[in-house]
Amino acid sequence: MKQTDSKKVDYEALAEFRHSIRRFLTFSEQAARTAGIEPQQHQALLAIKGLPPNQRATIGTLASRLQIRHHSAVGLSDRLEAKGFIRRIRCPEDHREMMLHLTLRGEQALRRLSLLHRTELRSAGPSLLRTLLALVPQAGIAGSVRRKSASKRPLPQAPKRALRSGLSLSQSKR
Repeated sequence: MKQTDSKKVDYEALAEFRHSIRRFLTFSEQAARTAGIEPQQHQALLAIKGLPPNQRATIGTLASRLQIRHHSAVGLSDRLEAKGFIRRIRCPEDHREMMLHLTLRGEQALRRLSLLHRTELRSAGPSLLRTLLALVPQAGIAGSVRRKSASKRPLPQAPKRALRSGLSLSQSKR
């Protein structure tokens, strides 16, 4: 496959971007464990609390936001409820669905962790942003963000065969 100079892959920038993300995720995992909560439980609390107003916090929504299977989200909610971080309430419109709500304990744990994460992002953010901007032209970012936020639809997921083969979503549809 021939590539012109303008289409060459910037491996150094991609590697630096992945490294920056990995460093932040490592910080996040360590911060959660130090606070006495598993990283995935922290992610679940954040996913529930951070949902847009037009979305309900259900098991299905949690599974989608964390990119896990439905039964895994059920087990995760069981563990969160057992620790007193969330409570489940039957959905008034559809009694088959369970709504997930943070308890005071869950809110407090999430707030402490979120403050730590915000501090870390203020420190590491400029480097992460420089790396991202090296990969994506600035004009492309602004237009892309506007289109995605305007549509309010979830982003499509890459087919599993594309993920296994290392193809991007756009390449897998060809």
